[in-house]
This record gives sequence, C-alpha cells and structure tokens, in this order.
Amino acid sequence: MTLIKSISGIRGTIGGSVGECLTPVDIVKFTSAYAQWLRLRNPGKKCKVAVGRDARISGEMANSLVIGALMGCGVDVLDLGLATTPTVEMAVIHEKTDGGIILTASHNPRQWNALKLLNEKGEFLSDADGRKILEFAEKETFSFVEVDDLGTVEEEYSFVDEHISKILQLKYVDTKAIAKANFKVAIDCVNSVGGIALPRLLNALGVNQVIELYTDPTGDFPHNPEPLPEHLHEISKVIKVQKADVGFVVDPDVDRLAIVNEDGTMFGEEYTLVSVSDYVLSFNAGNTVSNLSSTAALRDVTHKYGKEYFASAVGEVNVVTKMKEVNAIIGGEGNGGVILPELHYGRDALVGIAIFLTQLAHSGKKCSELRATYPNYFISKNKIELKAGMNPDDVLAKMLSQHQHLKVNTADGLRIDFEDGWVHMRKSNTEPIIRIYAESSSTEKANELAVKMINQIKALFGI
Repeated sequence: MTLIKSISGIRGTIGGSVGECLTPVDIVKFTSAYAQWLRLRNPGKKCKVAVGRDARISGEMANSLVIGALMGCGVDVLDLGLATTPTVEMAVIHEKTDGGIILTASHNPRQWNALKLLNEKGEFLSDADGRKILEFAEKETFSFVEVDDLGTVEEEYSFVDEHISKILQLKYVDTKAIAKANFKVAIDCVNSVGGIALPRLLNALGVNQVIELYTDPTGDFPHNPEPLPEHLHEISKVIKVQKADVGFVVDPDVDRLAIVNEDGTMFGEEYTLVSVSDYVLSFNAGNTVSNLSSTAALRDVTHKYGKEYFASAVGEVNVVTKMKEVNAIIGGEGNGGVILPELHYGRDALVGIAIFLTQLAHSGKKCSELRATYPNYFISKNKIELKAGMNPDDVLAKMLSQHQHLKVNTADGLRIDFEDGWVHMRKSNTEPIIRIYAESSSTEKANELAVKMINQIKALFGI
C-alpha cells in the first residue's frame, strides 16, 4: 500500500490506513488544502473548479469525495464526469474556471488513483504552489464554510466534443485529406476514457473504418495500461490480420499516444512527438522542447527547419516552463506526450492523432515508411543501486567533475553528450538508486554508453 505526496498532487493505492494509502480521508484533506490555496489566491471571490476523471474503478468514489470537499470549502464545481486529462485542461481554459482537479493515476495499475491539480491556465502547478498545498494539507490549515456559502455543482458531461471541435479548427488538421485516404484505424483504449474520446474524434476526422479494442469505460484494464511495446501484442496482431493502416494506443487518461505501424511493428513512443513536430514545423517553423531523457531525433528535425531545440528537466511542468521561456511552437516528452500551445499547454493524445493522420494522408506513405524517414536512435534504460549511506548528489557531482570537458547539462541530474550519443543520470526520490538513460545510433552502442557510466560509478565509489 502506497501514498505519494508531490507538488503536482497526491497518488496512491486505494484502501488501507489514513496517511499510508489513498483513503477517503486523504482525498478530502488534500482537496481541502487545494481549495484553501485557491481561496488565498483569489481573495473575496467565489472560486470554481473543473473536475474530471478517468474510468478506473475507484473514480466514482473519489469523484464524490472531491466534489463534496470542494463544496464544503465554498467552491463551485464544474463536474465533467468521465473526461480525458487534456479535456479537463481545455475545460479550465474555455470555461474560465479558477483551477481543475483530474482524478487519474495515468498509466498506473487499477488499484491506484490520484488527484492531479491544475491552476487557472489549465496547467500543472508550479513547484512553489505545490509545496504550499502540501504544507496546508500537512498542517490542516483549511476551514469549511457555513451552510449558506456551500459551493454548487454544474454538470457538463460532453466537453470532449468541444475539445474535438477546437482540434478540428487547427490549420494542421485536414479532415478532407483524412477522409479521402479512407484509413482503417485500430484503437486500444484500455477500457478507460479513451473509449469515449477516440471513436468520436475519428468519426469527426472522417475515419469510417475503426477497429475498437477495449473501448468500454469500465476501468477494468485488460492489460498493463502503460502503452509500451511489451503490452501491445494484441493490437499488433489485429492490425496485421485485419489489414489496418495504423493503430493508436492511449493510456487511461489519454495524455500519452503510442502508434503501431501497418505491419504490426511499433512506430516508437519516442517518435510520436518527433513525427507530429515535423508536420507542425513544416507549416510554422519554430523552436521545440522535450525533456533531457527524450530522443535526439526531435533536435535533428528542428534543425532541419533552421530552428533551435531545447531540453528541459523531466516532468510536464518543466517542459511547459521551458517552452514558454524559448517560445516553442511544439514540445512534449518522449513517452508519447505532445504539447501544442495553440491548443493548450498540456500533453494531448487527441491532437497527436489528428495531426498524425493528416500527415500520413498527405505523405502518401505507409505508416512504417513514414517512420523510416526519421533518424534511428535507440534508448537504453538502466539503474544502479547505491550502497547504504551514499548520497546520490555526491555521485552525480563526481561524475560531473569527470566529464567537464564534454557538453553537460545539470538542469535535472546530469546529462553528458558524447559524439555518438548521450547519457542522462537522475537520482530517484523514492529509492536509493540512480537511473541511467543512454541513447545512440544502435541498441548496442546505447548499452555500451550506459555500462560505461555504471562501471565508472562503481570504480569511483567502490560499489
């Protein structure tokens, strides 16, 4: 049983003891702390918060508690019901609410749930704001209103249609070209809110042949809900057997997008952002951003258009901060997260699907052929366990001193760029380990870079 409190929200397993798991008491306490933060941020104002949830089994229970706590704090609620994370973010912007709460544990298994917190811009909270809410929750420095000041609830269960409408208005989306291509598309929505949103989106885009896998929003995930290749064998087989042109897989809250080629092979989660960015930049050349652990292919595509690529610390809020700083046209993360500021500053699988299908239609290529137009990079993911008493910051500082002659970045741990690839080392906040990511032009070279770093750490610290 687990409870993780962070600046972006509270996440944990359902059941168990208060303060050790995500119990009803913890949900109410954290929601009330968020309401207190809102009230201090908007003195004298009756605040309003958009609330939406993915389809996981505990969602209805958590939704009732969150809405009740907000009302008890005098906050009005826009109840979006079953809604994707990007849909809630869009609702905050377009309905001009003062914040938002998304009930989703993203790619975590069914026993998990979480409260993700948004500001009035529909964006995840800053580090400073997140810490204030953690402090309010810890000290329980919140209060509830009297009966005449209770918040109210307004239900809006179809905002996904407004979300889709905004996507269709983008200049990067060509419904006529998509309809003319007559694509057969397979989707896997892991029985969550993607099962509501993706069929509607594809219909609006002009796709008439859709093979639906797990689109019933019951929250009973049929496989591990993280859209990684090892979890996507079924859709891969279906695509080959039924001769689909492309497959789309989303996580339970639909902010990550994995693409499957027509031959059942993976387009590559890292390359979702690369491909979509390529098409966007062909219309509107500009700077791009991804995090330090994402593929260098985005850098290569950006340079093709004569613009600059920038790397941020890991985490959506850090990517968004860097995007605003460098005025990026598009950005995201290598886990299939596409952020298009013209729509909103949040990862959005729906806009990724719409732009990718437009790109595929205009290219005249098969999905695998489009993937072959991008440079091949391979990422190796590893970790090294530290001995008891070892300070991971000391390890990273020592490794920095050993590689000062190379291009380094210390925005988030330590990233070292070599001629034939890069290595990114980050300490874990929950385990005595350092995670080591390496990328190069082949799996073998990426593994070699990672092993080289691991061996250096072992030699320097006698592990």
